[in-house]
Amino acid sequence: MVELSGVLGVAMIALGMVLTPGPNMIYLVSRSITQGRRAGVVSLGGVAVGFLVYLVATNLGLSVVFLAVPELYVAVKLAGAAYLAYLAWTALRPGGVSVFAPKEMPHDSARRLFTMGLMTNLLNPKIAIMYLSLIPQFISLEAGNVLLQGFLLGSVQIVVALTVNLAIVLAAGAIAVFLARRPSWLRAQRYLMGTALGVLAVSVATDTSAPATSG
Repeated sequence: MVELSGVLGVAMIALGMVLTPGPNMIYLVSRSITQGRRAGVVSLGGVAVGFLVYLVATNLGLSVVFLAVPELYVAVKLAGAAYLAYLAWTALRPGGVSVFAPKEMPHDSARRLFTMGLMTNLLNPKIAIMYLSLIPQFISLEAGNVLLQGFLLGSVQIVVALTVNLAIVLAAGAIAVFLARRPSWLRAQRYLMGTALGVLAVSVATDTSAPATSG
């Protein structure tokens, strides 16, 4: 059985991760504002499948590949850090626009929305690090079936992430209207998000921990 401390630990990490601005949040918010809640929910469906891909791949041995080829793990982390740094720059640069600011975007089909949600999550360095390095640390060898623990703990993360992201999707429009009436708040939100992304980029790039294995 999974220990309660492990469940609570993963839940807290998942909550902290999902509340930290990143590619998933940016994509879901932008789609919800420009194309409506339904588009946001469809995009979230793609994100959910991305979580499942990570869950299955990690527990079936993807982390073993990174342990065998540490250079590949480093490359993935640095690529993710570079992407986060780019997102931070787009938010902080002069003339940058808040993710909650209304803007013209083409209306995509449900299929494209789902696919983009999936790809955004699969390329999200925060999720890769969570599944490869953080969640496995809460698996206890003394608690029994390691594979089952990995799937159960990953499921906890998915439930937390999808619940929070759904709330963000449903509230994005109202938040955008609220901030649009308060330009100074909109600027503050942009700077806070950019700073958070920058700090996360540096944290990812300088992290020296190796991927843990849950298999």
